[in-house]
Formats: sequence, structure tokens, C-alpha cells
Amino acid sequence: MKIASISENQKFEKRITITPEIAKKYLSLNFEVILSENYGSHLGIKDEEYKELGVSILKDEKEILTNADIIAQLGLLDDDKCSLLKENQIFIGILNPYDNENKINNLVKKNINIFSLELLPRITRAQSMDILSSQANLAGYKAVVESFANFEKAIPMMMTAAGTIPAAKVLVVGAGVAGLQAIATAKRMGAIVFATDVRMASKEQVESLGGKFLTVEGAENLETDGGYAKEGSDDFKKKQEELLSETLKKIDIVICTALIPGKKAPVIIKEDMINNMKSGSIIYDLAAIQGGNTAHTKIDEVVNKNGVKIMGESNILNKLPTSASNLYAKNVFNFVSNLYDKENKKININLDDEIIEKTLIK
Repeated sequence: MKIASISENQKFEKRITITPEIAKKYLSLNFEVILSENYGSHLGIKDEEYKELGVSILKDEKEILTNADIIAQLGLLDDDKCSLLKENQIFIGILNPYDNENKINNLVKKNINIFSLELLPRITRAQSMDILSSQANLAGYKAVVESFANFEKAIPMMMTAAGTIPAAKVLVVGAGVAGLQAIATAKRMGAIVFATDVRMASKEQVESLGGKFLTVEGAENLETDGGYAKEGSDDFKKKQEELLSETLKKIDIVICTALIPGKKAPVIIKEDMINNMKSGSIIYDLAAIQGGNTAHTKIDEVVNKNGVKIMGESNILNKLPTSASNLYAKNVFNFVSNLYDKENKKININLDDEIIEKTLIK
């Protein structure tokens, strides 16, 4: 079996799918590993490091794509490269099927087996493959670090002979994986942390990390069976807005992480709320790529609204590519291992397996 990966467009994506550590694991399963030239050089990984393990490094990406049994990437390939894929090949990645529906459908028509890893079910057996959790963890951490770097005051409380500097107040909107890591990071750095989420199950998790959970009066538990957030009623949204409006008047830094799978990100921080925030405050919007949680988020721009800086990036993980690659590569390896029939040394697309059935786009 040949597993391959080619370089991503580094203008948009600096992560890689096969690290030397993971290449060694594929080789131990008797896979042949094929990578494009300079595959990890931007991360300080030389081709020689892969070659010493037994990995094949090729210049010709067309040759790599046409001869591979499994192609593992971060995202979809461009149209020219997609046209090279052929029947019965397996393509694995974070494919955003809601936005790339036409492109993916064309591949499915060619009988290419497409697996999109963000569709993994939230079950115990799939945790080691959960790319959303591994990458969101890093994103939550980095969002706090970036916000603090742009905040022009000290974060922890400092008591000096000249007087006391109060601790910064941080609000985390959305207490999923990214939000919980943001809470933990902000708390470790000395901030006073508040958090809000539509899922009532988050309250205990937030409080266990030292955050104060803001509860909407008469709150509904807006959680799907799969553990994701869903939209609330108009009455709930109104109460949530009132609570946020009052809270934001005293907040220094806001980390927005609220997403609804397959939909545009909900606009939670409205214009009038931003206008009431203190000048010098920061909003970091991790939902920017899906439209943003604020009324003024712009991808890869810092928007200054009445002295409030609103930040959001297309790919914050490009600022942590080595750590993000290490985790993503392990997730993909665990997924491939689940597909691989070690006894017969072949791929087994077993649709009775919930992990395979949920991630395969048919």
C-alpha cells in the first residue's frame, strides 16, 4: 500500500500531514510512504531525514498523486491536481464539505473514496483521531497569547509600592475545546476569566478551570446529541444579548469561539455592544473564517472600532505549524490504522464501523 502527501500551498497552510515520527509508524505497517520534494523544509525537516527512514521523495507531484493508494492532506487539492485522482483511491483531509460540495461531488462521481475528518463522530474510540479537538486546543491557546500581545496593559494583578495594577478581565464566548483551552491559558497568566456557552454542560467544565460561568436566566440547554451547539430561540438570544451587553462594559479581552457545524458563525457581539466596551479592549475572533462572532470581524485584518481592536485570522494554526502538524499527523495515522486490515494488508472500508461510515462522503 502506498500512502502519499504533497506540499500544501504555504501561503495558506503551513501544516503537514506526515511527520518523520509518523512516517516511521506507516513504514512499520509495511506502507510505502511517498512525499513531494521539500515537503517539510519550511518546518526545518530536511528531505534527508525522511529518506533515512525509508521514505521516497519525488519531484513530480503528478506521479505521486496518480500512483498513491491513499492521499493524506490538510485540505482539498486545487482543481488541476484533483483531476489527477482516479477510481478507488482514498483521499483524507479536513475537506469542509459544506463549502466544497461541488468539488467533492465530482470526486465522488469518479468513485474516489473521500474521508473528511471533521465529520468524525464524538465517541470514545474516535478520540485519538479527533482533529477538531487537537487543532482547536492549540487555536484556543494561541488566541489568548495573540490577544495578550496586543493588549497594552499588564495581565496579572501587580501590587507595587507605587500602587496596584488590577488583573485583566477576559470573557470567553463558547466553551468548547478552544474555549476551555483559552480559559485555562488566560487563568494561568493571571487574568480574571468569565465564560458563556449555550450548552449548560459547559458550566462545570468552566468552573473547574477557575472561570466564572455566565448563565442566561431561564437558559435552554442548546446541545445536539453529538455534543455540538445549536441555535437558540429568539427569546434566548435576546436574554443572552442583554447579559453580554452589561458584561462587556467591564471586560478587557474577549475570545470568541462560537461555531455551529455547517453554518455561518452566529453574530454574538453586536455593534452596540462593541461601542459600549472600553477603549483599548481586544476581541479575538476564532470564528472569523466562518463569518465571525462579531459585527465587524474581517479575516486577517485588525479592525479598530472606537478604540476596540477586533482580530481574526484565516488560519491561526499557521503560527504554530510544528505543534499543529505533530498532532494532526497522529490523528490521521490513527484514522488510517482503523481503515487498514493488518492481517490481509489492505484497506477495508467497513461501513458497519461508525467512524468510517460517518466520515466517508457518499
